[in-house]
Amino acid sequence: MSNLLKNVLKTVKFVFVIAVFYSCNTSNEPINISAEDYHASVDQVSQIMIHDIFSPPVASRVFAYPNIAAYEIMVQEDSVYSSLANTVTGLKAIPKANSDVPINLKLSALIAHMEISKMLVFSEDKIDIVKDSLFAKWENSNKKEFLASKNYASEVVKHVKSWMDKDNYSQTRTMEKFTVDTDDPSRWQPTPPAYMEGIEPHWNKIRPFLLETADQFKPIPPPKFSLDKDSDFYKELLEVYTISEEITKEGDTSEEIAIAQFWDCNPFVSVTRGHFMFATKKISPGAHWIGIVKIAARKTDANFMETVNAYTKTSLAIADAFISCWDEKYRSNLIRPETLINQNIDPDWVPILQTPPFPEYTSGHSVVSGAASTVLTSIFGDNFAFDDDTEVPFGLPIRSFDSFADAADEAAISRMYGGIHYRAAVEVGVEQGRNVGSYITQKLAVTN
Repeated sequence: MSNLLKNVLKTVKFVFVIAVFYSCNTSNEPINISAEDYHASVDQVSQIMIHDIFSPPVASRVFAYPNIAAYEIMVQEDSVYSSLANTVTGLKAIPKANSDVPINLKLSALIAHMEISKMLVFSEDKIDIVKDSLFAKWENSNKKEFLASKNYASEVVKHVKSWMDKDNYSQTRTMEKFTVDTDDPSRWQPTPPAYMEGIEPHWNKIRPFLLETADQFKPIPPPKFSLDKDSDFYKELLEVYTISEEITKEGDTSEEIAIAQFWDCNPFVSVTRGHFMFATKKISPGAHWIGIVKIAARKTDANFMETVNAYTKTSLAIADAFISCWDEKYRSNLIRPETLINQNIDPDWVPILQTPPFPEYTSGHSVVSGAASTVLTSIFGDNFAFDDDTEVPFGLPIRSFDSFADAADEAAISRMYGGIHYRAAVEVGVEQGRNVGSYITQKLAVTN
């Protein structure tokens, strides 16, 4: 046998071995994507936002756009749900999937969720680590399907990004900072210990998703500012102080303190140790309700499409609720209880929760909870009992609720127990949120 023939045979043998190797490691079976994969992607974003310390309004934006991209991909072949295009402000129909190539819509939706999320966070590398690992697994599982699905996801991501970039977010990054009015005793002032400036004073300029305008559900004004002891405002101020003093005496046995701590959700908590100050990391109010979406979806054994639907519509409600709330916060620009109590009642008083860095009225957690709970009720029904373990990673026990509305009411009153809001802010706030949620539910009814 000639050397040439031997070499040819060796080459053929080598190619055959390689082919066998890849045939053993590459399958033509469809890539299986489950609702749990989507939960994991959303959870990853929540964890990254804790690390990056996103403000509550900005966090709501980070949740909304990736979910919309995933939803629009999935809805193409669904007989129950309809596209959000031309219902959500400015959103046009996404490119359609090419039926001539083996696109796995669940896989495309998951990839789009990760890619849009990566554009919205600071710690992009944390998404890349997970994404690259999954991409390698999927490509090895079914390269043709993976590449087709990935390429289609990229088309949708480009489309959504173009729309996303027109929501005025980048413009608000360069707008002037909030100016504190020290001449008016009713106006908000920075609070201890960090005395941070007011965050996101221009958030009402962000394009709403479903609201017509930021002030569409403008709440009634707060009680007229007055330090007259017979005035409604002073009575609300004294109520915050009195409640705080009463429940503090109970210490660790206080149910009110447990409620306040469970719904704290303040990503700006500063801790002082000697000459050092550092931030403890917590989820935002919106992230807590996104966690409740996962609880409800798992309890009902929701499939992939149902899961994406629940996340998307709840995140839309949360995002518009923050726009509505922040519009009022910087209009009424009301001073926080901590400042007035220290100035007029007890200079040594400290609220149970740390006061967040923005004006008081209305309560952000109350508005967001009212909106999210209303949309979740429209999806999962009234009297949907659930065990909320969202705060377990932060050392807090599970709390149980008979309905989403009950959870929203508790989240709202927690702000009074915590000493950071007056009664009007929580009662009017949760109603404001429910009005936003009801409106969004009606608008989204056309997509069901």
